[in-house]
Amino acid sequence: MQIELNGQPKELTGATTVAALLASLGLDKAPCAVEVNARLVRKSEHPNHALAEGDRVEVVTLVGGG
Repeated sequence: MQIELNGQPKELTGATTVAALLASLGLDKAPCAVEVNARLVRKSEHPNHALAEGDRVEVVTLVGGG
């Protein structure tokens, strides 16, 4: 399945969820915000929000500094 992740094409194998995508990116424990097709997906919805062919996904991670 082909999606767009942060403006870049990304190939996913099989059906997946937002939570599975974040895990594959190593971001499952990181604080982040996720939008699918310009709609915010709440963290509580990540395990059940299925991704579909052509979805536009934006993942924004929080970075601390000082």
